[in-house]
Amino acid sequence: MNKILKNVLFVPVLLTGTLLGCTDDGVTPGNNTNPVEIPENIANGTTDFAFSFFRNIQETQPVNDNLFVSPLSLHMALGMLLNGAENETANEILKTLKMEGISISDLNKAYKTLLEELPVADSKVSLGLANSVWYRNDFQVETDFKNLLNSSFDAEVTGLPFNDAAKEKINKWASDKTNGKIKKVIDQIKPEQVMFLLNALYFKGDWKTQFDPNKTLDASFKLENASDKMVKMMYAKSKFKVSSGSKYNAIQLPYANGQFNVTLIIPQGQNTIGSVMSGFTPQEWNTLQSSGLAEKEVQAGLPRFTLDYDADLNSTLEKMGITRVFTDAAELGKINKTADLFVDFVKQNTYLGIDEKGTEAAAVTTVGIGVTSAGPEEQKFICDRPFGLVISEKTSNTILFMGRIMNPESK
Repeated sequence: MNKILKNVLFVPVLLTGTLLGCTDDGVTPGNNTNPVEIPENIANGTTDFAFSFFRNIQETQPVNDNLFVSPLSLHMALGMLLNGAENETANEILKTLKMEGISISDLNKAYKTLLEELPVADSKVSLGLANSVWYRNDFQVETDFKNLLNSSFDAEVTGLPFNDAAKEKINKWASDKTNGKIKKVIDQIKPEQVMFLLNALYFKGDWKTQFDPNKTLDASFKLENASDKMVKMMYAKSKFKVSSGSKYNAIQLPYANGQFNVTLIIPQGQNTIGSVMSGFTPQEWNTLQSSGLAEKEVQAGLPRFTLDYDADLNSTLEKMGITRVFTDAAELGKINKTADLFVDFVKQNTYLGIDEKGTEAAAVTTVGIGVTSAGPEEQKFICDRPFGLVISEKTSNTILFMGRIMNPESK
């Protein structure tokens, strides 16, 4: 795991939470903005999922390490997996996605809306959202599953030999869809793996109020262990939406035409950002966005930095309620009716860059699907511990030699 600039005390993950929640932040649509509308129950569910995901992944990561994830990318990748799942496996995924009571067809329509409308929501913001399916070309994938992911998720569906060339093609797709910010999502393709589901999210937006590079200064940054480090601190003075409280202060920095923004959460007093975020609820977030922020003339300070992050999400998702899909009891019959499939891994790679001009962020979520048994399991007899031996003649049943090998000397 590569992490740069330890202990950043604001949480840019809320940028993607804002994308998920589709909350009204006071933006008046004009010639350069297009509102993105999905059903309220789905929007509320995705916001709930974002905070649940962040709260749970915090519990699996070192407390003093950076953490940057994309709830939207994970939600959509799991949405693709959901369309291949059945019975209790599907129910677990729906529940974890906070989509109980919502039909998969309605959820697919919402994904389709996000795929089509988020990239054109603000003409001055670059946003890419893409999906792909890669499967081993000798593995039979249900036609309905391939067609559905192509139509509802605009997914590129590709079958190819799972060799080193396939690995490079998958990694190139991830790199291309993230403007080269995430160059590798797969290190190897294991023999039991038969499919990968990928979602890529890319965001690049200039600040609505720019930070003046001439005002960027070396400044002290206090770490949670009470020591200090020096950072390049950017400053901007303007009217920003802010909120002050006993646990945290918040400031919202808009991008471009204002339809996208980042909300920065700055802990106060003895509170840590971990405890603040663990206690943050979707209701509190919605209130903050709708009425909790007041526009004031203030000075904003933000470190200039870049961050590369990656995380395996199996344990996080298990904590959130998805367990069956990681076992040989997984029900993924909509992908293949006869193979015993399971999810081998779910991982996310992310990138974040913040400077005086704006923000560049990217995420790729990868779901690796494997076969639990590809035929009868090969029996193995390996003398990798003390062993005995008998040398005999078959027809007379005469034992010629017997032995116990406790410490063989090999040359």
